[in-house]
Amino acid sequence: MACGTSAAECLREWEELQDGYQRIQDNHKLYKQKLEELTKLQDGISSSIARQKKRLKELSLSLKKCKAHVSPEQEESIQETQNLIKERQNVFFEMEAYLPKKNGFAYKDEYEKFKLYLTIILLIVSFSCRFLLNSRVTDAVFNFLLVWYYCTLTIRESILINNGSKIKGWWVFHHYVSTFLSGVMLTWPDGLMYQMFRNQFLSFSMYQSFVQFLQYYYQSGCLYRLRALGERHNMDLTVEGFQSWMWRGLTFLLPFLFFGQFWQLYNAVTLFRMIQHPECKEWQVLMCGLPFFILFLGNFFTTLRVVHQKFQNKNKDMKRN
Repeated sequence: MACGTSAAECLREWEELQDGYQRIQDNHKLYKQKLEELTKLQDGISSSIARQKKRLKELSLSLKKCKAHVSPEQEESIQETQNLIKERQNVFFEMEAYLPKKNGFAYKDEYEKFKLYLTIILLIVSFSCRFLLNSRVTDAVFNFLLVWYYCTLTIRESILINNGSKIKGWWVFHHYVSTFLSGVMLTWPDGLMYQMFRNQFLSFSMYQSFVQFLQYYYQSGCLYRLRALGERHNMDLTVEGFQSWMWRGLTFLLPFLFFGQFWQLYNAVTLFRMIQHPECKEWQVLMCGLPFFILFLGNFFTTLRVVHQKFQNKNKDMKRN
């Protein structure tokens, strides 16, 4: 009897699930329909704005040419029209801010893949230079790769920021400093001072690439979950540091980050001490020490500020409860 009742309950539950499944299918169909309508509407508005902007640009050029050959009354009317054209362009700019940027998501994915692949390549090359190859030529290839990597990152980040990605100021500026540092390392001639710092720099580069790989792996997973929950924007990126959204699930990365930041300080102190060496004549020693010190200050205090803000927010929430 109990078995019969259990079977009846199971069948009833299956019927309820079937009803729920049908509702989901209907809602999903409606969602796809609305999404298609929205996409068409967005494309229509984007095309209309593009046509209007093109015509306004042509009109503006024509008015400039006509302005020199008109009466004072007409000149006043032309000036008023030119002012209205400028206002119209500002309105279109505000409208476009609410429209999806073309190829933004695809470009973001390419940027993330670029970072991942280059991080792995840099890890392999730095390992090879540190343990397998002891040549200034291979070191120069590694440093040139670093310069190219950071230059490309800064260019791509500028494009992504224009497409709606929210990258904090320091994490953008930090790539400019890293580009400068890598460029100086590239020009540093072989000699006693270079060889004194070489192994320490290559070991640091290996560790930095390893930590960046860890960050990419765990941040991308965390971002995926937060986007699915609607708590992060689709154009948010992985970064080489710690931001507030990483607090849930990624705090275990903090020791790795702090260790790398203090290694940057150690590099700066090592280079500053090398300046006092009687054989030190290269300007690159000081010009590498300063960027390492700037990187330590920026990375350490930016991370510390995020952690401090999180603890403050937690304390506020506890007081409210």
